Amino acid sequence: MVLTNPRERTRFMKFLVVGVIGAVVDFGTFNILTGVFHVNPIVSQVFSFIAAVISNFIWNRVWTYPDSRSKSMWRQLGQFMFVSILGIGIRTPIFAILHVQLVRLYSQVLHPLPVVTPQFMGRNSALAVAVGVVMLWNFFVNRYWTYNDVTA
Repeated sequence: MVLTNPRERTRFMKFLVVGVIGAVVDFGTFNILTGVFHVNPIVSQVFSFIAAVISNFIWNRVWTYPDSRSKSMWRQLGQFMFVSILGIGIRTPIFAILHVQLVRLYSQVLHPLPVVTPQFMGRNSALAVAVGVVMLWNFFVNRYWTYNDVTA
C-alpha cells in the first residue's frame, strides 16, 4: 500500500514527478495546438495526451520502475497504452463537460488580458482537473498490472 510502504511511497513520488513532466508536455502541446495552430480543443487534448503518454512511459520504465524487467518493453508499452486509452476515455468527457462550463464561469468573473483570457483559463482549468483524475487511475492500474512484477 502506498501510504504504509516506504518503497511504494517513493515510487508514487517518482510517478508524480514523471506526471509533472508529462503535464508540461501535455499542457505545452495542448496550448501550442489550440493557441498557435487553432486546433479544436477536444482534438488538441487527445494529441497532447498521446505526447504525454509516450513521455510518461519512457520515464516510468527507466526511472520509476527500473526493476520491472521480467516483461518485455513491448508488452509493458502495450499494457501502458491500454491503460492510457482507458484513461483518455475517462479524461475526454470530463474535459468536454468542464471546459464549456469553466469558460462560461471565467467569462463572468475574469477581465480578459492579452494571454489570460476566459477561454485560456477555462480550458486549462478543465484540463488540470481531468489530468488529476486520470493520474490517479494511471498510477494504480499501471502499478498493479503493467508493473506488477516489482516487489513492494
